[in-house]
Amino acid sequence: MYDLSNKIATGISVKSAVINSNTTGSGVDLDGYNSAVMIVNVGAEGVTLSGSVYFEVAIEHSDDNSTFTACTQANIVDGTIASSGIFYKIDGSGEGDPDTTGKIYRVGYVGAKRYIRGVITKTGTMATGTPLGVFVIKGNARHSADNAFTAHNA
Repeated sequence: MYDLSNKIATGISVKSAVINSNTTGSGVDLDGYNSAVMIVNVGAEGVTLSGSVYFEVAIEHSDDNSTFTACTQANIVDGTIASSGIFYKIDGSGEGDPDTTGKIYRVGYVGAKRYIRGVITKTGTMATGTPLGVFVIKGNARHSADNAFTAHNA
């Protein structure tokens, strides 16, 4: 088995919580890494989501962790992105899970900026929210003590 744990790092953009309002995540610093994946964790929907009550999740990037702009299709892999950086819409068509196991969605970042963050925008009235979180897995470190994968129990 190969060691992945020592080849990646993680960061939190939006701390997992029940969300019923617009939420702008923190920037995750990608310095020292050549790849990243943004993960959206969706729990059981706390409100009936529909075409008029929904969440949208966007990915933004920045050179300085201050001025962020929406990512474009050229900045991502494994997904489709809208002009405003939206790569995922949670509108009740099966995105959340009716039981408590939740679901996970991802988009790969291949842009050249140092920071990325998730932005969650809600539309409609939500007295009860839905558990959501956005985190980042950073990979392909530029420098490490051991750039070769180490086999264990081979």
